[in-house]
Amino acid sequence: MTLDFVLDPPVDRHLRDGVLGLWADVTNAGGAVGFVPPVTPDDIRPQWVSHLNAMDEGRMRLLVGYDADGTVAATAFVTLNTHRLMSHWVWLYTVMVHPEYHGRGHGRALLAAAEDAVRAMDGMEAIRLTCRGGLGLERFYASCGCKEVGRVPDAIRLGDGEYRDDVIMLLPLK
Repeated sequence: MTLDFVLDPPVDRHLRDGVLGLWADVTNAGGAVGFVPPVTPDDIRPQWVSHLNAMDEGRMRLLVGYDADGTVAATAFVTLNTHRLMSHWVWLYTVMVHPEYHGRGHGRALLAAAEDAVRAMDGMEAIRLTCRGGLGLERFYASCGCKEVGRVPDAIRLGDGEYRDDVIMLLPLK
């Protein structure tokens, strides 16, 4: 099965519930997407609202992967830089594939769809993203063409005495 990727899908209840459910499921399965388990969709809702505001202001775009049933199965948020000296690259945030689809190539397909979407934007030369160290995510992103360009030791605090590196990855588009 393949996912159908849509950039800037209409924001409605189906999308909202799908993204919130996906985000909670990914987090509760141990995914490094900004929260520590256990979470519910209600715990994530304020971050979703923040993303919606950024989308409304034109600072962020949403890429969604739908499965054959039309369920939200993957996401990536593309954040544009507003600084005039950095407007030639974007950030990729909250890159998620539902745990039931792991190991089927959907993560790689999501990254490829994000790359295609960003390449279609005027003047874009690179994608930057960060990932939580200690989970092997750097190896995955490297296998998709990203390279590690920086690492901040212990920048992410998951709890008392539990820290992870913040790994900065770059995907050149030129």
